[in-house]
Amino acid sequence: MRGKMTAAVLAALAVLAATTACAGSGGDRILVYSGEHEALAQAWARAFTAATGITVTLRIGDDTDLGNQIVSEGADSPADVFLAADAPAIAQVDHAGRFAGLDRDTLAQVPEGYRSADGTWTGTAARTAAFVYDPARVPADRLPVSLLELAQPQWRGRWTADTAGADFREVVAAVLAQQGEEATRAWLQGVKAGVVVAQNPGAAMAGVDTGRSDGALVFADHWFRDRAGTDATDPDRSAAAEHSGRTALYRFESPDPGAFVSISGAGVLKSSRNRTAAQQFVRFVTGRSGQQLLADPAALEYPVAADLPAAPVLPPLDPRAPRVDPATVDDVRVTRLISEAGLS
Repeated sequence: MRGKMTAAVLAALAVLAATTACAGSGGDRILVYSGEHEALAQAWARAFTAATGITVTLRIGDDTDLGNQIVSEGADSPADVFLAADAPAIAQVDHAGRFAGLDRDTLAQVPEGYRSADGTWTGTAARTAAFVYDPARVPADRLPVSLLELAQPQWRGRWTADTAGADFREVVAAVLAQQGEEATRAWLQGVKAGVVVAQNPGAAMAGVDTGRSDGALVFADHWFRDRAGTDATDPDRSAAAEHSGRTALYRFESPDPGAFVSISGAGVLKSSRNRTAAQQFVRFVTGRSGQQLLADPAALEYPVAADLPAAPVLPPLDPRAPRVDPATVDDVRVTRLISEAGLS
């Protein structure tokens, strides 16, 4: 779940928002703040508890809100681990100096391009942005060649996105990294004039599926999970393609900023009262057992561990695609640009 709960609401509802993934038989326990897709975070927690007996409690929320909360809590944070779906949230916590650093064995499981150079955090999964569209309304030769085209007049009022969500922050970070601040500011002004704001990725895809919009900017994993019937937290949901039955998926091609690879990440926090168990959790998530869970229909994200294939339904990652390196993301500048454009 990547909702828009504020940090204050998260703090006020901490007890209610916390979800115990699985109770182990021993006394060890850790608290994980997670902005990752909820079903994936729960799967990791359950599998880790089954393997180690260590109890994992998940506090689920929006990446940005959780990052703000960790920074605000400082040394008093009850969290042991931060699981983030998007680079700006990882950068936010890393730049505040709240990560304790990871064990050498944990870092060795992930190639250098998917983890921090100084060992403070590691990648846990990879995703790509995509444009979901209705082929009956948008012929293939009329699709936007570039992500940047969505800010142009011909797309005004025709596309939708969750511009207040953490995923959009990462899209902006990708544009900023490649195009610079002035071009990003101009692009965001065009987006503000032309986008139909959605409440979440599911609502954005539903807008296309019902004919209200011609296209939606989302991350591709939402579309693949929706096709599999797993992109919701409601355990009673069984209908596949609830928001995407009439749609198709289009991915921007490298070197366009829309083709970037997004890195989800994790780190052990300096506030952790049980760093040994916290290190074990991150090592499990990035190890073979944890990475294999990314191929499950409830996840459908790309593994970052070496020599592990993605789910067959996922197209191969473009090895030339740009990446948003959390170490270089200026999360304060990204937030400011979005706010100045009136999109937060």
